[in-house]
Amino acid sequence: MDLRKLKTLIDLVAESDISELEVTEGEGKVRIVKSQPQYTMAAPQLVQHAAPVPAAAPVQAQASAQAPAQATAPAADTGHKVTSPMVGTFYRAPSPGASNFVEVGSTVKEGDTLCIIEAMKLLNEIESDKAGVVKAILVENGQPVEFGQALFIIE
Repeated sequence: MDLRKLKTLIDLVAESDISELEVTEGEGKVRIVKSQPQYTMAAPQLVQHAAPVPAAAPVQAQASAQAPAQATAPAADTGHKVTSPMVGTFYRAPSPGASNFVEVGSTVKEGDTLCIIEAMKLLNEIESDKAGVVKAILVENGQPVEFGQALFIIE
């Protein structure tokens, strides 16, 4: 990877809300991690610890909004979790007016597109890594997701 591309990636990470970025190009691999600021004041530390909480809140709100889902929630944990391979924005459909890729109860095959994650203006299709039935969709449309965050439960 040439130095201009590397500098551009570093600038993009510095200007965005993401904390790290990993890019593979050919046989080369680059990982850029944003350094944490020095904690001289308590306020920034509180803001950073508060950030992960909203990501979990919609999942809890979704489960509590559907009373039958509370009974099936423990069963949903037993299935295969499809996780986010990157930081970005979760979308259930290919475009705002289009139908969703999958719904709860949809049968999927390995390689079927489940959703799109937008990262740095690129739309990345996330495919199922297991065949089965979608038991739960754990993220709301348009919600930001983190690397490794569970998106779907497939049984």
